[in-house]
Amino acid sequence: MIPRISTVETTQAHYVSFIEALQAKGFAGELNQDYANRIALSTDNSIYQLLPQGVLYPKTLEDLVLIAELSAQAAFSQVTLTPRGGGTGTNGQSLTDGLIVDVSKHMNGILEINEHERWVRVQSGVVKDQLNAALKPYGLFFAPELSTSNRATVGGMINTDASGQGSCLYGKTRDHVLELKSVLLDGTVWSSAPLEEDELAKLKLREDRVGDIHRLVDDIYSNKKELINAKFPTLNRCLTGYDLAHIRDESGRFNLNSVLCGGEGSLAFIAEAKLNVLPIPKFAALVNVKYDSFESSLRDAKALMDWGPTSIETIDSKVLNLAMGDIVWDTVKDYFPEKEGDPETLGINLVEYTADDESALQARVNKLTQHLEKVAGEAGKSFGFSVVYGGAEINKVWGMRKKAVGLLGNAQGQERPIPFVEDTAVPPENLADFIMEFRAVLDSHGLAYGMFGHVDAGVLHVRPAIDMKDEAQESMIREITDQVVALTQKYHGLLWGEHGKGVRSEYSPAFFGELYVELQRIKGVFDPHNQLNPGKIATPVIGGAELLKIDAVQTRGQLDRQISAKTRDTYNSAMFCNGNGACYNYDPKDSMCPSWKGTRERIHSPKGRASLIREWLRLMSSQGIDLTEESSRIKASNFFKSLPTKIKNTLKKQKGEYDYSHEVHEAMMGCLACKSCVGQCPIKVNVPDFRARFLEVYYSRYLRPAKDYMVGSLEFMVPALSKFPAPYNWAMQNKVMKRVFKQYVGMVDSPTICKHTLVKGLKERGVEFASVEKIGGMAAEQREKSVIIVQDAFTSFFETQLVLDIVDLLNELGFTVMVAPFMPNGKPLHVHGFMQAFEKAASKNASMLRALGQTGVPLVGIDPSMTLTYRQEYTQVVDRLPTVNLIQEWLATQQEVVVTRASTLPAHSYKLMAHCTEKTSAAASIKLWQQIYAALGQTLEVEAVGCCGMSGTYGHEADNLATSKTIYDLSWRDVVNDRDNRGKLVASGYSCRSQVKRMDNQQIPHPAQALLDLLRANR
Repeated sequence: MIPRISTVETTQAHYVSFIEALQAKGFAGELNQDYANRIALSTDNSIYQLLPQGVLYPKTLEDLVLIAELSAQAAFSQVTLTPRGGGTGTNGQSLTDGLIVDVSKHMNGILEINEHERWVRVQSGVVKDQLNAALKPYGLFFAPELSTSNRATVGGMINTDASGQGSCLYGKTRDHVLELKSVLLDGTVWSSAPLEEDELAKLKLREDRVGDIHRLVDDIYSNKKELINAKFPTLNRCLTGYDLAHIRDESGRFNLNSVLCGGEGSLAFIAEAKLNVLPIPKFAALVNVKYDSFESSLRDAKALMDWGPTSIETIDSKVLNLAMGDIVWDTVKDYFPEKEGDPETLGINLVEYTADDESALQARVNKLTQHLEKVAGEAGKSFGFSVVYGGAEINKVWGMRKKAVGLLGNAQGQERPIPFVEDTAVPPENLADFIMEFRAVLDSHGLAYGMFGHVDAGVLHVRPAIDMKDEAQESMIREITDQVVALTQKYHGLLWGEHGKGVRSEYSPAFFGELYVELQRIKGVFDPHNQLNPGKIATPVIGGAELLKIDAVQTRGQLDRQISAKTRDTYNSAMFCNGNGACYNYDPKDSMCPSWKGTRERIHSPKGRASLIREWLRLMSSQGIDLTEESSRIKASNFFKSLPTKIKNTLKKQKGEYDYSHEVHEAMMGCLACKSCVGQCPIKVNVPDFRARFLEVYYSRYLRPAKDYMVGSLEFMVPALSKFPAPYNWAMQNKVMKRVFKQYVGMVDSPTICKHTLVKGLKERGVEFASVEKIGGMAAEQREKSVIIVQDAFTSFFETQLVLDIVDLLNELGFTVMVAPFMPNGKPLHVHGFMQAFEKAASKNASMLRALGQTGVPLVGIDPSMTLTYRQEYTQVVDRLPTVNLIQEWLATQQEVVVTRASTLPAHSYKLMAHCTEKTSAAASIKLWQQIYAALGQTLEVEAVGCCGMSGTYGHEADNLATSKTIYDLSWRDVVNDRDNRGKLVASGYSCRSQVKRMDNQQIPHPAQALLDLLRANR
C-alpha cells in the first residue's frame, strides 16, 4: 500500500495574502494555489522547471488592472508576476517562482475584424491559428508563421516578437502590431501606437508613469543613437527585447511598441492588440529539394534565394527520419519519393513560392525547376526534387516541418535533443560556415543533434541530445553555450535570434556593453521594484536585482534524477514529456486531448498529467517507495485483508485529509483514455498507460468507486445477461433506477443489450464460430476466401445488428465469414487500472487468437478502440500476438473482389466521422475506407471533427457528463444536425455512434453498413 503524500511545498504567506486581497476586491477570474496547478505550470518547452506560488486567471481587463494596482502597494512590493500565454517558450520566459498570470483561459476573444482596412483587434490570449481561422472567410491572415501556431497566443507572440518561416517576406510580430493596450504596474491602462512629434511632446509633459516612460525612451534614443546602431545588428532576426533600434519607425514616428514587443512580459501586461493582416496568397507552390549532405543543402540555399522564393526552410536527415516514423508522414510521403539508385537524403530544402497570379507563379517555379534539373548531380547541388501545388497540400508539408520541432524530442534513448542554443542567427551568407563550426563544437563533445530552420533568414535550430538527469552531461550546458556565444560573435550574429532571451539573458550585459544600462533604465521606469518577470532581459538599477543564469535555475533533470531508474523506466510514457505543448492544440476539429478542450484546465492535458505524475513519482521516491515493486505486491495481495485500512483511508479523504495523490487522481479521472496523445504528441506521451499504472497503486490505499467494478466486469457478465436482457435493460431505462445508479454507482446511463442475440443471428445465416478444427477441415480454396471476425463486447452485445450486417456485407462480396468465440478483450479493465485482471484477460484472449492466427485465416476487428488494444496495451503483457486488422485494413487488400460490384452501383457521396483512436493510432487506415468506397464507385470525404466526448464509458459516468456534452458540442453537434449531411454520415467508432444517439437521438451507420445498404438496394 502506497503512503500518503501529506507534505508539499506550500504557497508563501505574502503570496497567500495577495491572492486573498485580490479575491476581496472582486477579482472576477480564478485564483489558484493548489499544488497540481502550480506543478502543471512549472514547465515550458525549455530545460527548466520553476514552481510558481500560484496561478491567476484574469477574465477581464479590470482583473489585470486589479492585479497591477494591488502589486503597487508597499505591502506587496515583493510579489512577482509573470504573464503566460501558451507556455511554449524554449528558454524559460514564462517560468517563475512568483505568481503566473495566465490570460489564455479567458481573455481569448477576437473583438473586431476590419476587412476593408485589413486589421483585427484581439485579446492577448487568442491563439494564432484561431485568429487565422476567423480571418480565412475574409481572405486574410496574420502573417508571422510559427511551428507552435496551434497553441501559441498573440500575447506570447508579442512578448517574444515571434517569427518563423517566411520572415524574410513577412517580418516579425512587431512589424504587424498597430496598437497595443497594456496595463502598467501602477494600474494605468495605456494604448500605444506610432506617435507624431506633437503627440509625443504632449505625453512627455505628463507627470505620471506614462510621461516618465515616454521621456526616458525618447531620451535614450536621441542621445544613444550611434551606440544603438553599432550594437543592434542589421539582421532579419534583429534583437528581441527592448528593441531600441526601432523606437522610431521608417516614417520617423516614435513607437513605444518596439520596446514592448519582445519584452517577455517584463514591462507590462499586454491585454489587447490591434494587428495588421494580409491577403492570403491565391496560389502557392512548394519545391522539395533533396541533397546528399546537410552542408550542401545549407550552402545551396543562398543560391536558391536568387530565384526569388517566398521562403526557404531546411531540415536534416535526423529530423526527416523522425518524421517518417510519425503519423504525420502518411500525409506527405508522396511528396518525398525515393527512386532506385538515389543517394541517401541527408538534407532537404523546402522552397515556397506564393503569388496572386497562377501563371506568374508557374513561371517562377519553372525557372527554379529548370535550374535544378540542369545542376542535378553536381558537387554540392541537389539530386532530386518534387513540386507541391495548392495551399491545402502545401500545409501538410509545413505541418510535417512544424511537428519536426517536437519530434526531435522523441529520439530514442535517455539523451534527448533539447533547446538551449537552438535559435542562433547570423547573416545568411555566413550560415553554412557558422554551422560547420557549430557542428564541430557538438562533435567535440560527442553529442548527437538535429537541425532545421529558416536558412533564408540565417536562423537554424540546433538541438543537442543531452540526458539532463546525468549531472556530468548537465554541465555541458554552460560550456557549449559559452562556445556558441563566441561563435555568434565571430560570425556577426546573435545567440537569441528567434525564441527570446529568457534565462539566457545573462549574456545581455556582455553583448550590449555600455548600452545595457539603458535597458536597465527602461526596465526601471516600467517596473521600479522588479516585480514583472524578474531576471529576464534586464534588471532595474536597484539592490538585489540580478539576471538569471543558465546554470543557476532549477532544471527538470535535477528533479527527475531523484526518481529511481527502474521507476522512470516503468513510467517512461510520462518521463520524456518535454513541454512542447502540442496537447494544447486549440482546434476543436482536431482529436488532440478532448479533456483539455472541454475544460481549458492545464491539469487536464497530457502535459499537465505527465508533469503531475513526474512529481508524484519524485515524492514517492523521497519516501523510499519503489512503485514497480509496489505494483507486484498489489497483484499478490489479498483484497479483504487490506479492506479495513482502505475504508479508514477513504473516510479520512472524505473528511478532507490532504494527499497529493488525490490531486493526481483528479487529473487522471478527467482523461478519456482516447489515446490521441499517443499518436499526436511528438514525444508519444501515453496518458492511458501511466494513468492505468497510477490507478492500480492509488486504489491500493483507497476504495474504488462502484462504477469501476461495473465497467470492468461488464465484458465478463454481458454474455450471461444477453441470454435474458430484459431485467438489465429495464434497470437502464427506468427513471428511478437511473437515479439510483447515478447517486450510488456513478453512472448516468448505459446502452441496452440487444434482444436479438448474435448467436441467434449467426445461426440464422449459417455462420459458424471459428475453431482450429473447423478451419482445418476447409478446402484450401475456401480458406483463402475466408475471414474471422474477432468479437468485442460493445458491438457484439450492444450493437448486434452491426456485426450481422458486416457478416452480410462480406458474404455479399463472396467471402466465407467465421466469428471467433467471444472472449473479454480487457480494455475497460486497463482503463480503470485493474492491471492484474487485465493481464489475465489479455493472456487468455491471446491464446485463442494465436491458435486462430496459426490457421492463416485473417483476423479482423470491428471497433477501432477495442481492436487497436491488441497493438498497444496487449504488447505490454503478452508475446507473439497475431495481427488483428481493422476491417478496412483487411478489406483494402481485397479490392480486386470489391471492384467487381462497382458497375452495378449508382454513385453516392458520404462523410466519414472517424474514431479518435483510429485517426491517431492507425492514421493510414482512414484513407483505406476512402479506397474501398472509391473501388465501389462511391465518394467518401473525411469530415474534420474532434472527439465526440464518449470514449468507451467516459460519457456514461456521472462525473463526466457535463464535460462529455461540452466536447460533443465543440465539433460533432453541428455536423450531425446539418441538413445537408442527412443520409451521408457514417461513423467508425461504437462510442461515437452511441454518443450521437444519446445527444441528438440520431442513428449514424458504420461505413460497412452504408455499403451493405447500397449493395442490397442495387442487387
